[in-house]
Amino acid sequence: SGNYYSQGEIRKKELEQSCCVLGIPASDVTVIDHRDLPDDPAVEWDTQLLATLILKHIEAKNINLVVTFDAGGVSGHANHISLYSAVRYNVCRLLWGTFQECCCIEIFILFLCVGCRVLVLESVNLCRKYISFLDVLISCLLPRDALFILTEEETEQAKGAMRCHRSQLLWFRQLYLLFSRYLVVNSLRLL
Repeated sequence: SGNYYSQGEIRKKELEQSCCVLGIPASDVTVIDHRDLPDDPAVEWDTQLLATLILKHIEAKNINLVVTFDAGGVSGHANHISLYSAVRYNVCRLLWGTFQECCCIEIFILFLCVGCRVLVLESVNLCRKYISFLDVLISCLLPRDALFILTEEETEQAKGAMRCHRSQLLWFRQLYLLFSRYLVVNSLRLL
């Protein structure tokens, strides 16, 4: 729920405001408030628990595309890395047959029959992370499965969504708004 520094309720509201700016209705926003999944940049979440919660959400919402962090979590945040690990865990259970009883059919249906695909956001080095639009040239030359280059209008919309997270806009995130390549270009790989 984003309860780091005991700001969970504030951050839930900020998330809804941010999604509204992006055109995502509140009915499509799910906040998981689970005692075993604390918002803490130093805590790795339980992979199996998180994988189960994600799989239930995919099934309930009939989701056919999951976009998540890669193994670097973009910023090295342990919670971000845990999300990647949980999604990868679900996909690996499918591909390598290490299923647990009833999950086998669910995973097969969700990831193959329904066509659920998984894209992971590429973590880049610090230099590339903060060269803004200049990274478009580099990203175009490097291998990837998908590349999203935002228009100026989309970049401003993304910045507006970020600004809704007032409780988190510390000085270094202000710099992020100015210089981050992730507000202009995002390269992704299929998992």
